[in-house]
Amino acid sequence: MKTAVIGYPYIGQNREWKRVTEAFWKEQLTLQCYEQEMKNLRLAQLYQQKDLGLDILTVGDFTYYDRMLDMAVMFNMVPSRYDYLSLQHNFTAYFAMARGAENVVACEMTKWFNTNYHYIVPEYEGQQLALQHNVYAQYIQEAIEAFGMSPRVTIIGPFTFYKLTKGVGQEQKQHYIQQLVIVYKELLQSLEASGATTIQLEEPSLTKDLTSEDIALVQHFYHQVLKGLTVETICTSYFEALSDYETMINLPVDGFGLDFVHGKIENIASLKKFTFPKDKVLYAGIINGRDIWRAELQKQLALVAEIRSYVPYSPIHLQTSCSLQHVPVTTAGEKGVVPELQNVLAFADEKIKELQMIKGKILQLEGPYQHAILESQKAIRTLAQHKSRRKQAVHDKVNALTQEAFKRADNYNKRSKLQRAFLQLPDYPTTTIGSFPQSAEVKKNRSLWRKGEITTAEYEAFNANETARWIAIQEQLGLDVFVHGEFERTDMVEFFGEKLDGFAFTNNGWVVSYGSRCVKPPIIYGDVEWTEPMTVREVSAAQSLTDKPVKGMLTGPVTILNWSFVRNDLNRSEVAYQIALALREEVYALEKAGINIIQVDEPALKEGLPIRKNQHRAYIESSVNAFKLATSGVRNTTQIHTHMCYCEFNDFIDVIESLDADVISIETSRSHGELVKILKETPYRLGIGLGVYDIHSPRIPTVEEMAVIIGESKEVIEKEQFWINPDCGLKTRTEQETIASLKNMVAAKERLKLLN
Repeated sequence: MKTAVIGYPYIGQNREWKRVTEAFWKEQLTLQCYEQEMKNLRLAQLYQQKDLGLDILTVGDFTYYDRMLDMAVMFNMVPSRYDYLSLQHNFTAYFAMARGAENVVACEMTKWFNTNYHYIVPEYEGQQLALQHNVYAQYIQEAIEAFGMSPRVTIIGPFTFYKLTKGVGQEQKQHYIQQLVIVYKELLQSLEASGATTIQLEEPSLTKDLTSEDIALVQHFYHQVLKGLTVETICTSYFEALSDYETMINLPVDGFGLDFVHGKIENIASLKKFTFPKDKVLYAGIINGRDIWRAELQKQLALVAEIRSYVPYSPIHLQTSCSLQHVPVTTAGEKGVVPELQNVLAFADEKIKELQMIKGKILQLEGPYQHAILESQKAIRTLAQHKSRRKQAVHDKVNALTQEAFKRADNYNKRSKLQRAFLQLPDYPTTTIGSFPQSAEVKKNRSLWRKGEITTAEYEAFNANETARWIAIQEQLGLDVFVHGEFERTDMVEFFGEKLDGFAFTNNGWVVSYGSRCVKPPIIYGDVEWTEPMTVREVSAAQSLTDKPVKGMLTGPVTILNWSFVRNDLNRSEVAYQIALALREEVYALEKAGINIIQVDEPALKEGLPIRKNQHRAYIESSVNAFKLATSGVRNTTQIHTHMCYCEFNDFIDVIESLDADVISIETSRSHGELVKILKETPYRLGIGLGVYDIHSPRIPTVEEMAVIIGESKEVIEKEQFWINPDCGLKTRTEQETIASLKNMVAAKERLKLLN
């Protein structure tokens, strides 16, 4: 019995990866220094895993931006618009695909299955695929030199890479599949030649609903790609149970990884019904790679015993349910959390220790395993019984809800007429999504305040001045609906968690969201309750500075839920309703203060969509109801906005419409044409703004390109519904980039008015 993790967090305990990456982008590091720093980080992470006692060390879980992007560039799947950049050093085209460049937009970005991570979508244009280089061979050699042993190397499997690629037309499909077989085969042969003794092929797409065509394609890939290899191969599935178990488990691999956390019930049932091949190693994912709670080790020991009862002959290795990139690195130094959480948190390093405890107990190795297991059980029981966890009044409010709480007073058609007259908005109103640049000065002000080096009055005065300055900038730009800029907010979820009961926070609990963007999710450990207004003062102050409407800005209940680490003793839908009731109170408070447009953002609504379709309905119903619960109590003249970004909306328009928000802004700048096509077939009946430029790229969009997007949108959106906005908040952009981009956006709108 050995222990392993599918992947380890690459950002570093103190986000060293982020700092090095951004320093390189700012040309503060030479290419040589950058690559050396990244190598140092890779090796440090391997040493840490070795020190924690892992039997199997894994490379390939590292990336310079995104692992799907790594594979695409390695296979020469570089869209033609980047050809001129490919002539420069390796990272020029790579980072242009990730972030855009001066004259070229970035590739599309969307969520990684049902997680909060977002990957770069490979684009197939008929390129001739070829193995351009092999970064994994470099990682293998580094590990051999450092440890004198060959590590396991992990890569995205061919079926998952195929399923997540866009642009493959029906007429290109067979040719593309043939090319993928060739480059994957060449890659695996190169890995074997580089000294790899084990290759893990990650196939989370095998947990989706598979068609007969999918099943045939998986079999084709694996029989062709693995033919002639002598290196050990593992196919690892995660995030759900393995689909079509009886067929998939017999793929020509030496080992199979199964998720016994999120796919426990179905995977256990499959083992019981079909057993497990005697000639394969079972990699059992028994420790949750996506939450931050200590495992109930007695239950996990019983789970391993149950698995062993159905797999009596094959070797069983223990691992995490998925990559640990979805959790922070370590709880070391987390002394500031509320006392009741001190002994119940487990980040990546602690989850590795749990694997070692379970292995040690099963094999009866020497060590304090029994004592550690008992202490873990005691801490979990203590939290469950703590008075802060349950407030009966909150549960009573949820239980007392009636259908009326989820409905607006009148339908959209009636509301929209009243709102147009009341708000006196022009045709094609322009606005932004919410945040303005978090400059170095804004961050410094917050840091000084948190350290106690300035007073609260000084901190708030700085933010008020910054808000006033940006109100003036919005006036000069000619925007129609303003925002206050959110200078008092760090993260869109953390800010609200700090002001609601039931949340706790870490000092260093960072996880990667996309690229170098890291977030520090709050922990929902108790019942959630609103105690006082959270946003009214700042938004009201901004509104007093202008005659233009200023939006109240809130994060929606489902996004707060999905972007937090959530308690595991309640149904998630019940927690969502608790958050929604708290936000409903804040909406009332804003409305009472004279704020007539309130935006309740739900960028993560689709992110939580279960992988299996048979689970979609229940999730969608509870999520839509949570949003409606938060927003439906307002007057007809109060306009409710929402925002969504970086998901594939083509099959989700009906759900978005069911939210009954008066206006939605949607990210479409990287995939605009696809949604326009859908809207031609299925018209959207409420207010909508299709994002006209990509804020995640440092480039400034031209008037011409935004005018094209606006023109295309105009074909599918009625004049009375049409809003113009960027595709997301602007906190990550510089002031210069923001002003120039918005100026061009307003100019693009003026062109539209001239055409009319």
